[in-house]
Amino acid sequence: MRPGRRVILGVDVGATAVRAAAFALGGGARHVATREYPLLQPEPRWRVQDPDLLVAATLEVTSACVADTAGAEVVALALSSATYGLIGLDAAMTPVTPLLTRADARSSEAARDLRAGGQGRDLHRLTGTPVHPASPLCKLVWFARHEPYLCTRARWWIGLKDYLLYRLTGRLVTELSSASGTGMLDVRRRMWSRDALDLAGVCESQLPPVLPTTALLRLSATAARAVGLPSGTPVVVGAGDGPSGILGAAAIDSTVGGLSLGATAVLRTVVTSPLVDPTETFLCDALTEDAWVVGTTVSNGGNVVRWAGRVLTPDLHPASGDDRAVPGLLGLAERVPAGSDGLVMLPYLMADGTSTGDSGPPGAYLGLRAEHSRGHLVRAAVEGVCLHLGVLLDHLAELTPISGVRLTGQAFRSALWRRVMTAVLDRPTHTAVRAEDPALGAAALGLFAIGLAPDLKEAVTQLDAENARTEPVAADPALAAAYRGLRATLPALVSAAGRMGEILDEATSGLSAQGPLSPVPRAGSG
Repeated sequence: MRPGRRVILGVDVGATAVRAAAFALGGGARHVATREYPLLQPEPRWRVQDPDLLVAATLEVTSACVADTAGAEVVALALSSATYGLIGLDAAMTPVTPLLTRADARSSEAARDLRAGGQGRDLHRLTGTPVHPASPLCKLVWFARHEPYLCTRARWWIGLKDYLLYRLTGRLVTELSSASGTGMLDVRRRMWSRDALDLAGVCESQLPPVLPTTALLRLSATAARAVGLPSGTPVVVGAGDGPSGILGAAAIDSTVGGLSLGATAVLRTVVTSPLVDPTETFLCDALTEDAWVVGTTVSNGGNVVRWAGRVLTPDLHPASGDDRAVPGLLGLAERVPAGSDGLVMLPYLMADGTSTGDSGPPGAYLGLRAEHSRGHLVRAAVEGVCLHLGVLLDHLAELTPISGVRLTGQAFRSALWRRVMTAVLDRPTHTAVRAEDPALGAAALGLFAIGLAPDLKEAVTQLDAENARTEPVAADPALAAAYRGLRATLPALVSAAGRMGEILDEATSGLSAQGPLSPVPRAGSG
């Protein structure tokens, strides 16, 4: 990058990797560094990480970006991070727990008890966060029940972003976006809720103060030396990775739904104030004081088709599981007519991390006949994922008007995925030229926070004009009509499959304890 140019750093600390990107003001230049880290499973249903390893990775990639921009002026560093995490710190600010990630489900029983006791609905109305195992509130209930001694050692309970900010600036704070996902923040008053804290077994003095996402801190001398920046460089506290991602995709119009489809899927839109979903399907997280992201993460996305490829077409599917590298996989599905000749897949192979139930509905192939080929099975998987997302969009549109949809994510590089998804959605649809980018969203929020952009959309355009550009995708009217009927029947099919799943669970409950059957002795043996 040429000397004298000004840049802003966007750092996104995600679930499995940290990505730092340096964006030139005015666009036209970008430097990126990435570092992956492991997700650990010390016990069944536990998903944890070492918070100090994540800090080290963040410093490393930030330093690499700074080195690549030698001679440029770094005007600020802005953060985005995964939300719903929980870390306990002692009085010396040393972690006494690992980072319990969003995927950690040890608190399922606590979440179930809170719902059964009647507190779940009241908590949801108050905090905007359904009572689910990913919630830090439920994680705290688990600690109180199972680790009371550790609770006495914990002076602070914080999230991932809070720990990163402390290590970068020396200030222990949180911000509105991360706090709004804890299940303990009164989202209308923007304050910690005493009722929620009482249920969690903590007091307000154990939680960081809540700052706006546009608040500015300063890089400490220690962190500055580690990354190669001047001490005192502005640090914008930023938002969670979900809101940052939708900003990075420039999809912040209040009547436009953003749908990102990769291995998993994310569906969301932006509203001007907190919105509580009475069905507890959608979460509501802040981007700024007057921009709130309503949406949900769906565990069953492109990974469902990758599963079908791995299981049904091993000759076409490499061990990497990347369906972009296997045109033959989706090619099989393209030779099958829409509707898969009466075959329907319910694509629920994995429970969603924010599901208020323990496991959610089961996956299933319905209508299977001898004439169905593996191409039918693959196409039914594509259609099943799209139909599920279409139903979710219908539910979202019942909460807030949705006039169109913006598609992002690597799955939509495929013509089949685009054709099926646009027909199922049956709304004006555009695909983004660039992929969704939480690091860009962090940088854009940072540019707005330091006063170098008049609004959020202009901030994104200043850093990467291509991200604001979309291309329309026209739905086939006949295909849309065919899928409209299927989409309408999906809730009934899911309900029926759920009942069948319960019957199967009861019927097979004793079989798993038997272990594998012993071989039958041959005549004359023994």
